[in-house]
Amino acid sequence: MTKQTKLRRDGQQWILDWISKVAGRVQNFEYDTRVHPEEVKSYRMIPKITERYARHTETIAKEAEKSGHIETAHEHFWRAADLYREAQHPIFIDDHPDKIYLHGKLLECYEKVIEHSPYPMKRVEIKWGDKEIQCMFHMTGKKNSPTVIEVPGMDQTKETFPNPTHNAFIARGMNCLVIDGPGQGTSNIRKIRPTDNNYEQVGSAVIDWLVQQDEVDSDKIAISGISMGSFWGMRIASHDSRIAAIATASACFTAKTAIFEESSPRFKQMFMYMAGIEDEDEFDKMSSKMTMDEYAKQISAPSLTIMGEYDPLNYMEDGIAIWEQISGPKELWILEDDFHSPPAIKGLGGNDVYFYMADWLKDALSGKIEKDRKITRVIPKKSGAGAYEPPTRGLYLPDRLNIPK
Repeated sequence: MTKQTKLRRDGQQWILDWISKVAGRVQNFEYDTRVHPEEVKSYRMIPKITERYARHTETIAKEAEKSGHIETAHEHFWRAADLYREAQHPIFIDDHPDKIYLHGKLLECYEKVIEHSPYPMKRVEIKWGDKEIQCMFHMTGKKNSPTVIEVPGMDQTKETFPNPTHNAFIARGMNCLVIDGPGQGTSNIRKIRPTDNNYEQVGSAVIDWLVQQDEVDSDKIAISGISMGSFWGMRIASHDSRIAAIATASACFTAKTAIFEESSPRFKQMFMYMAGIEDEDEFDKMSSKMTMDEYAKQISAPSLTIMGEYDPLNYMEDGIAIWEQISGPKELWILEDDFHSPPAIKGLGGNDVYFYMADWLKDALSGKIEKDRKITRVIPKKSGAGAYEPPTRGLYLPDRLNIPK
């Protein structure tokens, strides 16, 4: 077990501790809802306090299971798994006993989710060179189904989404394979590290595996990516022409200055740990290459990009410039007055963005996206038709207000 890497912004830790206490958040400070319980008074308390909530939820799940209330047990095992995920995540030290234990509890609870699932699910190990990448495969139970590769964000694992009690993809007739890519979940425990360009290599290995499965229509493989998964997902789509469609949200595909130098110091702490890099200058050199600028030109599949108007990790102007580079059919949604969180989007009627991404991908895989599509929509926060808003003339104020040119 090694010590946590020291970084230039570590002197801001007291601010992060204070915000953790008063706001219950360690990032995305624009939102008012707490993520962590009120008992959390500093960042380092998060694992211990969250474990209590996870253990409580797991106890309820076990009692429900004993009583034969399988649906309730299923729901609570998933909630417990997600809480254990939250509990293990803030620990930035390899082989830390607490991290190993808490991640093990995440896997243990999710095994019960698999056992009680109303549709077929299984963990799979996919070969990538001399390593294995663990994934979660959610299946429709039918052969030759369209399949979505879900690329989690840097704070997610393969157990985070889709919600197995309300699976957006299964409900729409699509399989979903979720990756624990380099630095994520089980890959993190195995010390499989992300670089600036190895996630797309993993993506191709995943596609190689998928096209051999009877459950998968090899001509209808799509990608869904959230947050850092928007970057990784777009990189896969730019790297492998077998991707038939892509949808991303909570954008994080522009230059990484905003996320690693201007936002919460926790982002850089987290990613340097995931990458196994202790020299900050070395990390800065690597992260400077983590952008879709120029790479976006290589995306020819139909694509949906969803961005918060004031996302602090992906400035709208920079995101638009990269979106313009995409060569294939494309659609861009700007969530008005919103930031960087995918659940409970007010402009989408309080629903999660995942369901709309699933709708769009289903349409794309069904051939409903015309080859010359180039559409932009602004999704009002408290009015309008949400994702069904008519296209806008443009994305800046004069166009939104229909000011004559």
